[in-house]
Amino acid sequence: MRELELYIHIPFCIKKCLYCDFLSAPADVSVRDAYVDRLLEEIRFSGPDYSDCFVSSIFIGGGTPSILRSEQIEKLSDALNRNFHISEHAEFSVECNPGTLTMEKAKTMRRSGINRISMGLQSACNAELKLLGRIHTFEDFLLSFSFAREADFTNINVDLMSALPGQSAESWENTLRRTAELCPEHISAYSLILEEGTEFYTRYHEDALLRERGEEPKLLPSEEEERRMYERTEIFLRERGYQRYEISNYARPGYECRHNIGYWTGREYLGLGLGASSLIGNVRYRNTDILEDYIKTNPAGTENSRGEDAFFCREEERRGRKEEMEEFLFLGLRMTRGISRQDFRERFGMMPEDVYGNVFKRLKNDGLLDTAEGRIFLTKRGVDVSNTVFAQFLL
Repeated sequence: MRELELYIHIPFCIKKCLYCDFLSAPADVSVRDAYVDRLLEEIRFSGPDYSDCFVSSIFIGGGTPSILRSEQIEKLSDALNRNFHISEHAEFSVECNPGTLTMEKAKTMRRSGINRISMGLQSACNAELKLLGRIHTFEDFLLSFSFAREADFTNINVDLMSALPGQSAESWENTLRRTAELCPEHISAYSLILEEGTEFYTRYHEDALLRERGEEPKLLPSEEEERRMYERTEIFLRERGYQRYEISNYARPGYECRHNIGYWTGREYLGLGLGASSLIGNVRYRNTDILEDYIKTNPAGTENSRGEDAFFCREEERRGRKEEMEEFLFLGLRMTRGISRQDFRERFGMMPEDVYGNVFKRLKNDGLLDTAEGRIFLTKRGVDVSNTVFAQFLL
């Protein structure tokens, strides 16, 4: 049987965070109920097409999946198990935001087979949380974290965000320290990115331009201050038993996120829900991102070329060999272990040096790339300028 990952999108939240550009928004209970009903239909409809697959990981993301009622969480889990072949050892994750997770929901999730929680903290400083537009305080996070532990979750990720307006290296280290003291199994540490269309982009884009020109920004941390945060993260977490296995992700041994590793290594995945993307073979699919279109009932008998309910899939893109090679390098090199030369050969019928020999040589001479034991990976310096390195692999 083929290995498959599942992604389930819940596009609802209590309030849109000021930096967020994800497909999510507040909605009333009736809209959320209609959406879940339609999502259950999509799960039932899609399952038979993948009867030759076993599911190795499931990720329910958003938005804020923990906004759902306990019975809806149970229905989703039950539908997935009834319509897909879920591996006995599958990693089953759900994103939870403090302020929306109750003890009852945590127990329901665990009872439903969910075995990993990804919790969005972002900062241990309440002033920074307020600036981000988060609905919770650090104390709310501590309560939600305790609910997860009491419900017997032994695999918890905590999301953190650095380079915030007004944030200092000392404040960031305090967030790292207070998070690490709780001993979560996994920590994701990202730098703030100003995404166009967000409130933060409107507020701070000019500040970012000043920094790019080498001028002193007014509100965002300086380039030097951001570098201090970045460099301290890896050292601080390593000293506390967290191994960096990807550019922004750290885990205790054995707790690396298997679902994300699947994305980075090119595993097939099926996305269900509003705007969800899929990669099956060399074809990408993407569901409609218009909520009203997703929820409405489709005329009977209307199907696309894959025999699926037509409106579920809005876009289809067939990847060429060049795009597949580029993605293999872009995504695989995000991991500290890099890519396997043999895996590249098995997939494309040639060694990576046959395609990228000159690029590899130049990057290695610059101290950005290295090789060992049949693998190609970024050096520490290469990780620091990874976007520049990845651009070298465009064919």
